[in-house]
Amino acid sequence: MPKILVIDDDAALREIIQISLEHAGFEVIEADNGIAGVQQACTQLPDLILCDVRMERMDGYRTLAALRQDTATAPIPVILMTGMADPAGMRQGMELGADDYLSKPFAVPQLLAAVNARLKKHQTVRELAERKLADLRANISLALPHELLTPLNGILGFSDILITDHTRLESEEIVSMAEAIRDSAKRLHRLIENFLIIAQIELLQADQLHALSEGQMLDSRKPLERVARTRAERAGRATDLVLDLRDTSAAISEDYFTKIVDELLENSFKFSAPGSPVHVQTETSDAQMILRIADHGRGMKVEHIAEVGAYMQFERKIYEQQGSGLGLTIARRLTELHRGELSIQSQIGVGTTVEVRLPCLVTNRVNK
Repeated sequence: MPKILVIDDDAALREIIQISLEHAGFEVIEADNGIAGVQQACTQLPDLILCDVRMERMDGYRTLAALRQDTATAPIPVILMTGMADPAGMRQGMELGADDYLSKPFAVPQLLAAVNARLKKHQTVRELAERKLADLRANISLALPHELLTPLNGILGFSDILITDHTRLESEEIVSMAEAIRDSAKRLHRLIENFLIIAQIELLQADQLHALSEGQMLDSRKPLERVARTRAERAGRATDLVLDLRDTSAAISEDYFTKIVDELLENSFKFSAPGSPVHVQTETSDAQMILRIADHGRGMKVEHIAEVGAYMQFERKIYEQQGSGLGLTIARRLTELHRGELSIQSQIGVGTTVEVRLPCLVTNRVNK
């Protein structure tokens, strides 16, 4: 039985709402002011909260803000009830995290429709989150052991040969094995780094993550060019890299920005053939820095784009690939957490274009 908390200082209205909801099969708990309502929400953890806007001790907006600041109550859907649903007030409520508004006076069918709609939407979101979590667990259990063991086996295997057979090896063979150990160690280091980053992203609170971009303003051209050339050289495809960069600034730290660029470029070089160009372009539009990375590789299916998630590797049975599949997820999450947007356009057999939009400062100089 869904539990609903009603916060309103009007006792008569609370009674009407209680009777209506209980008759419809809901469990109802009540609070006659915002302070008591927040306390009830923390102890009872209702499935939905109905909260009046105009209350004397603590109004609905302050109550909503308090609910959203507590990790236990932040996910609970809140419907604000008000007799003065002006646009400014509604916008304030939505910015604070209100899920819906009910304009007073309202009829019982309106009340039940709003409550049922919010509960249904919340259940859908919860089921989607649970499905993604199940996919995440499955992908971790399948991908993690393989991805960790592959480079580790390379390190152990070549180091054993160097220890046991070093007296019989030519200097060139020793150097070649040392390089193989170094490459495997770099791959292992990158894999662990990516797992730590995705864990950090998921564990930090939203307000902490938004604070990442506060006070940050990066001149993006130089670090972008440096990372792009380094990644192209590592892939042995320096001549395939095509740069078309304008001077732009982005509200992001250099470390996070270069991580986004590096992950996207690694995918572009990994999944396109040597000799085909990889274009990197920047421009500004509507106070946003726009980064586009386009390749002429194998492309992605629409359903795969929609399901970009941590530890996902699509069609591994068909295309043997190295790496944990974290790149796109890390790039997307870092972009979103800096109030940006990452979109993917792709066509099988034609190629993929990834576009990143970040808040920026605009300059007028152009670099050829």
